[in-house]
Amino acid sequence: MTQPSDTKIAGLLLFPNMTQLDLTGPLEVLARLPGWRVEIVSPTLAPVRTDKGLVIQPDHDFNTASPYELFVVPGGPGTDDAILDAQIVDFVRERSDAARYMFGICTGSLLLGAAGLLRGRRAGGHWQARALLSQFGAIPSDDRMTIDGKFYTSGGVTAGIDMALRVAAEIAGDETAQLIQLQIEYDPAPPFNAGTPFVAPSAIVERALAASAAFREKRAAAVEQASALLARRAV
Repeated sequence: MTQPSDTKIAGLLLFPNMTQLDLTGPLEVLARLPGWRVEIVSPTLAPVRTDKGLVIQPDHDFNTASPYELFVVPGGPGTDDAILDAQIVDFVRERSDAARYMFGICTGSLLLGAAGLLRGRRAGGHWQARALLSQFGAIPSDDRMTIDGKFYTSGGVTAGIDMALRVAAEIAGDETAQLIQLQIEYDPAPPFNAGTPFVAPSAIVERALAASAAFREKRAAAVEQASALLARRAV
């Protein structure tokens, strides 16, 4: 079906080992924006396996991607490789030039940082990774949603839905965003108050940190390498 010529496009980046809800949560919101359509874009047209095994088929590869008014960068374990992949980093940087809104979810903000887009800006991300944003010249934010200019960054995974609704409100107004929230019946009421390290029991935080120690060490090394690459580009 032919899209109207004035239809705006939201691009959502897909890469191996990303967290699927970082992509599919915001997609569920943004695909309901009137006058918009969403497009999943990846380096190639090959199906991509996410970190928990769900396989997603991209709509376009980097060579056939549309211009994007809004570009969404998810996160997940695969971010560690993505921030060192020149093709992905360059694509994010190039799409930012034309995009009116840039949206980083979870550790997707590290990819925005690796592209040199967050220098001097406040940015959020997953609680176990956001301190690393400073290596890209960003100012880490503990807020669930952080807005600095055209850059919208959120905390981990589920926060992407919250920020997608905020972006929807910026684009189409509060009433449209509220309508979308009602359509998806987004009324979270978790059974426990343990969603951030600031409110979770200290023993639970310690267990989470212990379980991810090796993973955090690997990510820190990847960020250090990516920040060095970014510094060399700036010279």
